[in-house]
Amino acid sequence: MSTATPSPTEVDPTASAVAADHAHGGRDLARVAANAASLRATAVLAIIWVIFTVANDRFLTAGNLTNLTLQVAATGTISVGVVLVLLLGEIDLSVGAVSGLGGAILGVLSVQHGWNGWLAIAAALAAGAAIGLLQGSIVTWLGIPSFVITLAGLLTWQGFQLKVLGSEGSLNVSDPTITNIANTFLADWLGWAVAVVAIAILVAGTLGGRRRRAAAGLELEPLSWAVVRLTAISVAVLAAVAVVSADRGVPVSLCVLLGFVVLFDALVTRTRYGRHVLAAGGGEEAARRAGIPVRRVKTAVFVLASTMAAAGGVLAASRALSVNQSSGSGDVLLLAIAGPVIAGVSLFGGRGSVWAALLGALVIGSISNGMDLLGLESSVKFIITGGVLAAAVILDALARKQRLAQGRT
Repeated sequence: MSTATPSPTEVDPTASAVAADHAHGGRDLARVAANAASLRATAVLAIIWVIFTVANDRFLTAGNLTNLTLQVAATGTISVGVVLVLLLGEIDLSVGAVSGLGGAILGVLSVQHGWNGWLAIAAALAAGAAIGLLQGSIVTWLGIPSFVITLAGLLTWQGFQLKVLGSEGSLNVSDPTITNIANTFLADWLGWAVAVVAIAILVAGTLGGRRRRAAAGLELEPLSWAVVRLTAISVAVLAAVAVVSADRGVPVSLCVLLGFVVLFDALVTRTRYGRHVLAAGGGEEAARRAGIPVRRVKTAVFVLASTMAAAGGVLAASRALSVNQSSGSGDVLLLAIAGPVIAGVSLFGGRGSVWAALLGALVIGSISNGMDLLGLESSVKFIITGGVLAAAVILDALARKQRLAQGRT
């Protein structure tokens, strides 16, 4: 007797159960792991701040911490998209080059062609989305490893960036619509208002999540843990606002980054598409057999990642008031990927939080900022940053090995 095997489009009940575990029950383990990783990253951040404060008393001044928030806005925005790719267990090595190309398109359209600032920004983001659609389609429909395609993209989009900028190679951006994004600060009262609203949204989201889990019969974390976490975050937010308000105020670019983090965190944790991303990252074959359109999900992730890379390029151009041939190069790619990994996003897929983009950007940005204050050479900065990334990857691999030994994925 022959046994029928399910077709690629047929829903396998067993695979469906496995995918459901990754997307629903598996999220409990992912959340615990993400919380533990966030605590480790927070502890590392605190240690970094203590070290650099001892080494240079200017590190924790209001002026330097405001500069730190401005420095991490662009890289953190790119990292938001990188987190989505990592959740799939994939990699995108082109995000730095895409950010540079996005900035170049923005500058040329605004400066040389006189486009309205908003239209120039929209064109840069559209170019990023098109690049993501191209790369994602090649990866998912032709089955070519994302490492290879995005490495080719890194070189290709750098070439396009040079082509777009032309012989001049550098453009000074002066449109207020663009420059005000990274060079405008909220009034003190508005900064405090934003902080209060953010805390209120966080509390409401936490309580709402507990109610939904209780209604679904799922296990709840102890209320005391939630209270401690909310209190710590609220104190941190209020302290941050107090510090930056003592200098120039809350930067608009930081609000933009926070807005992206909140939006994409809701996308991952509150929507069916987000559950599909986690399921595909936790087990692609099981997700496919459960009826999840894995190819479309993966392609959309690459589109979002490249769009966020272009958005990071816009923020970088706004802060620098210019774009040039080196925009998006250097350590941009390293920092954009290192931040989320250091903050606990697994390179093996299915585990992590979008908030790791913000926390990781602060950790990696603090290291870079502190070394700049100490006047260390670029070679030393690359060595230290690379060492921190290597340590984070090793910890991630060891944690995965331990989970596998315990029968968990």
